[in-house]
Amino acid sequence: MADSSSSLHPLCGKIAYKSYFLRAVDLTILGLLYSLLLYRILHLNQNDTVWVVAFLCESFFSFVWFLVTCIKWSPAEYKSYPERLDESVHELPSVDMFVTTADPVREPPILVVNTMLSLLAVNYPANKLACYVSDDGCSALTCFSLKEASKFANIWVPFCKKYNVRVRAPFRYFLNPLDVTEDSEFSKDWEITKREYEKLSQKVEDATGDSHWLDVDDDDFEAFSNTKPTNHSTIVKVIWENKGGVGDKEEVPHFVYLSREKRPNYLHHYKAGAMNFLVRVSGLMTNAPYMLNVDCDMYVNEADVVRQAMCIFLQKSMNSNHCAFVQFPQDFYDSNADELTVLQSYLGRGTAGIQGPMYAGSGCFHTRRVMYGLSVDDLKEDGSLSSAATSKFLAEESLARDFGNSKEVVKSVVETLQIKSNPQNTLANSQSGSRSGEVSL
Repeated sequence: MADSSSSLHPLCGKIAYKSYFLRAVDLTILGLLYSLLLYRILHLNQNDTVWVVAFLCESFFSFVWFLVTCIKWSPAEYKSYPERLDESVHELPSVDMFVTTADPVREPPILVVNTMLSLLAVNYPANKLACYVSDDGCSALTCFSLKEASKFANIWVPFCKKYNVRVRAPFRYFLNPLDVTEDSEFSKDWEITKREYEKLSQKVEDATGDSHWLDVDDDDFEAFSNTKPTNHSTIVKVIWENKGGVGDKEEVPHFVYLSREKRPNYLHHYKAGAMNFLVRVSGLMTNAPYMLNVDCDMYVNEADVVRQAMCIFLQKSMNSNHCAFVQFPQDFYDSNADELTVLQSYLGRGTAGIQGPMYAGSGCFHTRRVMYGLSVDDLKEDGSLSSAATSKFLAEESLARDFGNSKEVVKSVVETLQIKSNPQNTLANSQSGSRSGEVSL
């Protein structure tokens, strides 16, 4: 995918934030703590049990401070240059985006809708994206809301790309009043888009309190009849398929709803099980080499987020297999989460300066090959499998043990491990294979 000629400008760079003053402060505090511990030890026999308890507590605190000092020693972060991506890469890789939800009461459908809409509208070719929503609550209301949202997406996505909207979740974007002249083209489009979003929100709100909409189209919601959140068969619905296939700004990416099979007597492993199922189903449908996972209460606050991740993955000055995942920091709104932001600024920058960021559970891009078990030691310099890795991962017994007996799933895994291009197949054809139960947990 990358151009064979080396780029004049790097796609990303590492920025160090070394501060010798802060290092001196940390070392001074660490020295004082160890001095206190030494004083405790020297006078341990002359004092009672309280002295021993104080020594143990201070020892633990000193150890924690030592770890924090090590993490903060060489803080760094990576800066990407997405504007250089088109010059360095002939064809951008595909990305599968995963959204997980589990309860339509705790996680209202309008929240999931906004997350999905923000993902569909990112600055990336629509023919290279696919969005999968995993509904562990098996809620017909969630499916209905997403289907209605897919209609609004045909208005929202072109609007965002036409006017380069930064925050691409409608509920956040429309909080700010319009500050341009009323007779401009933008103001007219803004009013139309806002009005359509309000209609969508009203539909979802009305459906929450009244289930008459289930009778509108029996074929769409027949699969939800006589189902319970913990006892139902697999449901996979292609809500929107991008049949344009050229990546035009007017196009909307693939959008798939799924609810994995659940039975009362079998463990479903919560979000981890949902992610496992998403990987397998997406492997049958689109099989993109990169995957993004987000929670249903998140949204894209940076339109170039996918392009920024690709800058890290495709940076040619590094080893071609240098990167297993790209973790984005999480921002919080409408909550008292300042301490989490501070924690991320310390740990995130600190671990990035040592070796790399930690996986925070959400807002992360993964390489599909790594999720299938590959490591850097299994690959050659050109990214192909080594002979030892080929015999290890592509043996029939290994594939059957790790991925089951589904021929379709095994085929998609082999194509991913061997970096083969995906066949141009319609999602409708692969949908039946996903429903068959071969990929259920």
